[in-house]
Amino acid sequence: MNTSTSQPTAAPTLPRSAPEAQGIDSGAIRAYVTAADQQVNSMHSFILVRHGHVVAEGWWKPYAPESPHVLFSLSKSFTSTAIGLAIAEGLLSVDDEVLKFFPEDAPDEPTDKLKAMRVRDLLCMSTGHEKEPSLSSQQEPWTTAFLAWPVPHKPGTHFLYNSAATYMQSAIVQKITGQTVLDYLRPRLFEPLGIENPTWGTSPQGISFGGWGLNIRTEDIARFGQLYLQKGQWNGQQLVPATWIEAATSRQVSNGSNPQSDWEQGYGYQFWRCRHGAYRGDGMYGQFCVVLPEQDAVVAITAGTGDLQGVLNVVWDHLLPAMQPTSLPANEAAHHQLQATLASLTMPLPEGSATSSAAAGMGQEFHFPANEQKLESVKLEANPDSNATVLTLRVDGTEQHIPCGYRSWQKSRVSYGSFTDQPVAAGGAWTADGAYTARLCLYETATSIMLTLRGGEDTLNVDVTYQPGGGPAHQLTGKRP
Repeated sequence: MNTSTSQPTAAPTLPRSAPEAQGIDSGAIRAYVTAADQQVNSMHSFILVRHGHVVAEGWWKPYAPESPHVLFSLSKSFTSTAIGLAIAEGLLSVDDEVLKFFPEDAPDEPTDKLKAMRVRDLLCMSTGHEKEPSLSSQQEPWTTAFLAWPVPHKPGTHFLYNSAATYMQSAIVQKITGQTVLDYLRPRLFEPLGIENPTWGTSPQGISFGGWGLNIRTEDIARFGQLYLQKGQWNGQQLVPATWIEAATSRQVSNGSNPQSDWEQGYGYQFWRCRHGAYRGDGMYGQFCVVLPEQDAVVAITAGTGDLQGVLNVVWDHLLPAMQPTSLPANEAAHHQLQATLASLTMPLPEGSATSSAAAGMGQEFHFPANEQKLESVKLEANPDSNATVLTLRVDGTEQHIPCGYRSWQKSRVSYGSFTDQPVAAGGAWTADGAYTARLCLYETATSIMLTLRGGEDTLNVDVTYQPGGGPAHQLTGKRP
């Protein structure tokens, strides 16, 4: 196994192939793309790999191949990989007690159940907690908060999805190596796979979040899945032990018995078992790395939806039955149709007109009283030099000019709410009742911010919603000074 910290040559991009050469009909993939576009609100990207070749890839504009995407809990599968590598280097064991690594953070009188908690239990989400430990303190170390949390169940006997347990894995790696999980994985995983510029958020103690916060590109997700499909081998090197991959992706603990749910097929070491003999890493709002060993395939997906089972169902309904054991005759016409469909994908833009008689009333600045959105003023003006309307927001003392394309995306940057200096693509339109709706797509995240402006003259009403998971609109009323 390669445990060198040298700088290996970055892997080339995954090879590309016509779908038929790898045993998949282009028309079936096109049917998958169409169904995903219609049924999932909203898809951001996907890559399908068969027999080691990318046979289809698509991004819903403004999402793009070169842009990283937040992984949410798909980050967990990378953290468990770091644990597996550290075990291979002789630095720890899955049977090590968690308290062994943090004697300074342990309660004065740890309970027997806490003493019994092992690294294996962190990996399997079977720590014995009834509720997930809260890691929100800005003063107390998060490791201390975790170890102080009640452990009412015997570790290893009770499954509870637990991002705090993954944070502890990250903390263990940092404790035994002196490096964050991000830095530890750079020479061992990211660089050999050609994953460039990964970023990972950290706790107040400087420890990678572990359970969330990793940002990489869609093809990087596909490469990670292909590495696991190849039992840890990559370009002639054994990057991750095959024994670890077998254990990590096997059913280590039960998490339910519903045969129709991909969340009740068992859980491994930070990997979910799926139906159809598959396994996956996944994250909130539809970030997926699905590995199908029986079909020798990987599906990487990013999305922004609350219906994660729906995302997988489209894969099972359309892609799974399309994978044939042998190559198919070339079908250039179907392949061209597929390519045209992939090139035309876009996130929904607001529908309506490019102009409105109501526009003049919104061309001056409206000021808002203090509000939780920290929105201080709004102004909307047409830009005669481009096919865009400029939305000017003052948020928390900073003025921002956001061009909104009509039936197109215009890129700039924005700071709003919890998002600071984020790349954004915006589009907008006027509706029949004189309202203007703008969609601000934060295309390195899963989030869009929708702003609907109504009124004008002396008063402006602004509704702010977030997609996905937005809940009710934040309703604000501003007036001219």
